[in-house]
Amino acid sequence: MAGVVFEKPEPADDRRRRGKALRARVPRSAHGEWQTPPGRAHPADVLDQQNAQRVAELVPLRYERMLVSPFTFLRGSAAIMAWDLAQGPRTDLMVAACGDAHLANFGLFAGPDRRLVFDVNDFDEVHRGPFEWDVKRLAVSVAVASEGNGHSAADARAAARTVGQTYREVMARAAGMTALDVWYTRLEADAVLGQLRDDLGRRQLGVAEASMAKAERRTQLGSLKRFARPTDGGFRLKEDPPLVVRLPYERHVEVMRLLTDAYENYLATLAADRRQLVTRYRFQDIARKVVGVGSVGTMCFIALFVGDTARDPLFLQIKEAQQSVLAPYVEGAHYADQGERVVDGQRLIQSASDPFLGWFTGSGPIGRDFYVRQLRDKKGGFDIASMRPPGMQVYARLCATALARAHARTGDPVAISGYLGGGTVFDAAIERWAAAYTEQNRRDYHEVRLRRSGAVSGS
Repeated sequence: MAGVVFEKPEPADDRRRRGKALRARVPRSAHGEWQTPPGRAHPADVLDQQNAQRVAELVPLRYERMLVSPFTFLRGSAAIMAWDLAQGPRTDLMVAACGDAHLANFGLFAGPDRRLVFDVNDFDEVHRGPFEWDVKRLAVSVAVASEGNGHSAADARAAARTVGQTYREVMARAAGMTALDVWYTRLEADAVLGQLRDDLGRRQLGVAEASMAKAERRTQLGSLKRFARPTDGGFRLKEDPPLVVRLPYERHVEVMRLLTDAYENYLATLAADRRQLVTRYRFQDIARKVVGVGSVGTMCFIALFVGDTARDPLFLQIKEAQQSVLAPYVEGAHYADQGERVVDGQRLIQSASDPFLGWFTGSGPIGRDFYVRQLRDKKGGFDIASMRPPGMQVYARLCATALARAHARTGDPVAISGYLGGGTVFDAAIERWAAAYTEQNRRDYHEVRLRRSGAVSGS
């Protein structure tokens, strides 16, 4: 133990006072202010910069998915909002920020014990950052989705306010818990369903129950039936252009070489017991798969492995990791490998992470960073587009609860709670921010649509 220094931790009361004192520099009410900053880039230019790093043939599909509605645009425009957030007030009470905490990036998935949990489920943009950036993105996503569902402006604002209020209340509870209790807390599907029974009508409760049942059915064996077909030598992935595509021969060889070269590196990022498990499966096939909205155009593959029998498949998703949209606006050390950043962030934030989560760096002409996870392992979500105002409020509360729990794991809940306080100042600020930024998002959506329509008509 020579050389080890055990420092006396800062007392909780001092951390709480430090958080409270921060209000003098960054008033809580300031988080409600939004005006378009001078020098703000055209939103289409920001997206074009991202697209330069993506598969060119998939860029039109990215725009097609983004431009369905203001909500889908918000989902794909994390880079635009990251710049905007960085121009505003910031507490520098740092957490492992999701970076893209809109309400469609929360959902159901299976923990290692096979029980369904509800949590953040997308980490492409995870990065160290101020806690309020995630809260603001979640709140505005609730407001934009509410508006898209035809809810009144008052209902949209109330749902956004729920995000701020719930986050503040959950963080206050976390501040009084032990570190181990915070770490082990998770939202299990049974508890979620119990809360829904208390707050939803029969119709919306039935929709939620159906979503959970659907998630339970999304197993590896179910994926085998959907994505593959048997052949004489095993299994071959089905094509479903442009979503699932077998690459041309030369590209297929290149990707196979990448997978072969990187396999041992990927295994080295797993715990010993997981490595032992993965080596029981033998490779069958690989194909490119398009996923998400904002992620369209990044390199993503699905790989099929099979165990001793055909009823023992393992689907792994191999997804490119690019620099987080938050990285340019946060000082300090940054990850050299973006796949490692995603994996570390997911393991920190999630209460129960995928046991096959790992990463590797591509070699040769590909030369990109990748992370690996299971595909569709009881992964599911709730139908946001069908939510009525009461359902949106309940869902906003669930997402804010999961977000606060994640931040309590990776930040200082005592200091954050000290800053937020017990009143409603922060809640009201988040409500105002969401309402104002909803308008900004709508303007950006129409500006990009206009730019794209001109580009398409002139091509």
